[in-house]
Amino acid sequence: MEFSAKQIAGILSGKIEGNADAKVGNFSKIEEGKPGTLTFLANLKYAHFIYDTQATIALVNDEFVPEKKLPESLTLIRVPNAYSALAQLMAMVDQSQTKKPLVHSMSFISPSTTVPEDNYIGAFAFVGENVKLGNHVKIYPHVFIGDHVTIGDDTILYAGVKVYDNSVIGKRCIIHAGAVIGSDGFGFAPEGDKYKKIPQLGNVIIADDVEIGANTTIDRAVIDSTIIRSGVKLDNLIQIAHNVEVGENTGMAAQVGISGSTKIGRNCMFGGQVGLGGHIKIGDRVNLGAQSGVISDIEDGKSVIGSPPMGVKDFFRSSLIFQKLPDMYRTVNQLQKEIEEIKKLKK
Repeated sequence: MEFSAKQIAGILSGKIEGNADAKVGNFSKIEEGKPGTLTFLANLKYAHFIYDTQATIALVNDEFVPEKKLPESLTLIRVPNAYSALAQLMAMVDQSQTKKPLVHSMSFISPSTTVPEDNYIGAFAFVGENVKLGNHVKIYPHVFIGDHVTIGDDTILYAGVKVYDNSVIGKRCIIHAGAVIGSDGFGFAPEGDKYKKIPQLGNVIIADDVEIGANTTIDRAVIDSTIIRSGVKLDNLIQIAHNVEVGENTGMAAQVGISGSTKIGRNCMFGGQVGLGGHIKIGDRVNLGAQSGVISDIEDGKSVIGSPPMGVKDFFRSSLIFQKLPDMYRTVNQLQKEIEEIKKLKK
């Protein structure tokens, strides 16, 4: 499917500079631009590529000012935010390529579950008893959905997702391959040299517009619910333990681990491999740098990094000192020896 610069600018309310009839049928990175493709420039770090790109159309921010002549074959479309505009176009293309509604003959659906006509359920998917499915739900092959699960409109479960009994998933959610929703929380009571398993009787509630990455796990609560609130974005390989609450529009990069009963505020951002201890509270708009290890509460609006975490500026100042510690250690030892010698002379 091809689109002209005029059509794309109309969709994005953008301004054309160049050939309005130029057509593209695919996307490309700006450093690997090919004829007939659309690229974008959002980060000026990559600006030097635009002067040699072979792409036919480029999305650029309104304030972009070329430093030299652009290729004659390149048409610009100016928009307020090139990255956001690209996402809008890619979502439109993705929706046009979505599978037609179909319930595969090799899927299993409990007789107590009603499937709306516009749902897609792939081969070898299993849908348990009394499941409530919204409209336009897409369930890819090998998905398991346990009993009494609720899934909202326009939600997508990719291949191999596992959803345990009583889980609730909202509207317009995307759950990627291999994710597990509602598995047992890590609850054991020591009895002598052994551990006795504590039954996990709660569930998981995922609100609207949440995206969960591949092989991420969200454990169900011991009692009540583990809650992921609306707009949360979770990367691949994240562990959310039992009774955790994650506030609206919080984002976490890969390999984050959240211990049980921790409460996380809204609009937080966690870098890769952040680890949070249990039963702590993280405020709103908190930024945690990669590999931060947090074992106590953090107030609203803080940006910290490290283990134990400290203010970002303090961390970078300290990191300069870390490299000098061996020399400083030798200097201190030498000074200590000299002080001892002075003390002996005084005696």
